[in-house]
Amino acid sequence: MRTLLWQRALASVVALTMALVAWGPAGPAAADPIFVGWSAVMPPLAATYNPDSSDDCVAGRVTCVTKTIRQMRKRFDPQAAACDHDAVFSLAYLRTTEAYLKATQTAGFFDNPSAVNHEDAAFAQMYFNAYDDWATGRLSRVPPAWRVALRAADEETVTGSGDLLLGINAHVNRDLPFVLFATGLVGDPRNKRDHDQVNRVLNSVVEPLLAEEAARFDPTIAQISTPYGVGYTGLLQLLVVWRENAWRQAERLATAPDAASRDQVAAEIEAAAESQAQAILAKEAYQPPVTTTKARNSYCTASQGADY
Repeated sequence: MRTLLWQRALASVVALTMALVAWGPAGPAAADPIFVGWSAVMPPLAATYNPDSSDDCVAGRVTCVTKTIRQMRKRFDPQAAACDHDAVFSLAYLRTTEAYLKATQTAGFFDNPSAVNHEDAAFAQMYFNAYDDWATGRLSRVPPAWRVALRAADEETVTGSGDLLLGINAHVNRDLPFVLFATGLVGDPRNKRDHDQVNRVLNSVVEPLLAEEAARFDPTIAQISTPYGVGYTGLLQLLVVWRENAWRQAERLATAPDAASRDQVAAEIEAAAESQAQAILAKEAYQPPVTTTKARNSYCTASQGADY
């Protein structure tokens, strides 16, 4: 039954609820520097796919996926040891990419695995860039949805579920449309099958991921709540909706008649992702003194040293 859930979820959303799912009213954005624009911060890798390149990531070789995983682990390990709230999304991304590696090494799973491997590397680099720009104070280079997510983690203002949803929102609703467009994947309709195959990877990941997140960082993550339900099934369906929306937004970028029109689509993507982030923030924020991060942090500290 579990292996069919992603198909049912996709069938239920292709009525194109392309407007992003909101939990509640969005609050005003924080006063940050104006974002410099999506095209200025895209990784150069995104537009350089060449299967004959000597560069593993440009060519989309499996070795690039393993390099990406090593970088993810290098970032995640100190976060986890410190019970840093950024660790929640980092773990999710790491486990997903580990599962993706197995899928791309499975003959026939993807029609064009090297192209998807290339996308995987460019996609991960967008997260790395946003995180590093935030950490070094280059706020004008951090997309608005990522500012909301990274600030919430730094200031420990939301639940573990909130940290997970904010990271997923920024990476899928904001980053993914730009990567799909920049890598040219939406230019060939045959690539849509490979895009949808990733939903099957997620179907294998989400349930054990939530269990691990709950065991390591915040026990309430196991009961994560979305408009599609509570726990694994609700989160999976939300991911399918958001990934479908990302593909459609990438198509809008690709079919824009001119640069000005494309910039308008990009601005709409940025604004929608930030609005979604604000809605998640409003729903998942702690309400001191009734709810605070203290219990979560103590739980995480006590969980250190377990074998994962």
